[in-house]
Amino acid sequence: MNSHLQFDFIVNKDTNTINIKRSFAADLDLVWDAWTLPELLDQWWAPKPFQTKTKTMNFTVGGYWLYCMIGPANEVYWSKSEFDKIDIKKSFEGWDAFCDEDGNVNDTMPRSHWHNAFESIDQSSSSVHITISYKSLADLEANIKMGFRDGFTMALENLDQYLEAQTKLRVSLKTTNHARVCTYLNFPGNTEEAMNFYKDVFNSSFSGKGIQRFGDIPQGPDQPPIPDNIKDMVLHVELPILGNHVLMATDAPKEMGFTLNRGNNMYISLEPESRAETDRLFNELSEGGNVTMPLKDMFFGAYFGEFTDKYGINWMLNYVEKN
Repeated sequence: MNSHLQFDFIVNKDTNTINIKRSFAADLDLVWDAWTLPELLDQWWAPKPFQTKTKTMNFTVGGYWLYCMIGPANEVYWSKSEFDKIDIKKSFEGWDAFCDEDGNVNDTMPRSHWHNAFESIDQSSSSVHITISYKSLADLEANIKMGFRDGFTMALENLDQYLEAQTKLRVSLKTTNHARVCTYLNFPGNTEEAMNFYKDVFNSSFSGKGIQRFGDIPQGPDQPPIPDNIKDMVLHVELPILGNHVLMATDAPKEMGFTLNRGNNMYISLEPESRAETDRLFNELSEGGNVTMPLKDMFFGAYFGEFTDKYGINWMLNYVEKN
């Protein structure tokens, strides 16, 4: 998702509200999922350097989302969002409050009411209009003082930048519809070292322009700067090895919202020859597993999805129509 098309942030102290309107270069389905699926919310909701971790989520009227934000010193802050109204792919609203790990609301802290309205602009863009209401001016001003605007903006922009830049690189490096199987590797900051090791072992060369770095991400006028400490990290690199197999790799820094562990550091990436075959493989392989990103036509031009199968193996499916 690319969120730099429009961003309005208006504070109204007469009505104790914050109004936010944000447009995205992504279709309505994808934006709705980003706001309603816990595995996607966990990637972007917290302001950096905090990270979000969902304990439970039941996205139904009367249900709630119980989550925590974990800080750089491992401090933990719990919150609960209760859903009062839901109109699928149009809007949802409810109360947000601080709480404990069991979801018991802290009545001494301010609560806020969120109304989130979603609108399709065209086939490749959409918008979200958020109205946040507070019971008092003091509660509103306390939220502003805590840096809500900067944190909320940074979380969305950093995720958008990473997804847009990385996936465009992957699309540009595949020039035909011929099927291929790739292995996608995530590293904590030593991708270049590891891939140079594999390059020497397989006596191969990197595809395309070679190693692409976070510092190569084009910067729009309203996008946050790439942190200096990750500019030299690897955004994307591809290495052909044996039998037309390709290793793809990236660094996964926490500054971009990633928590790397041995469960998410490797994916098998399938690139079928047709959309129908992509559907078949995705549906059959994911049966009994956990779909983390349903197959969708993405803004970067690919039909893409992710899941973990019933045996704990991570998969990506990526189909791009080539003329």
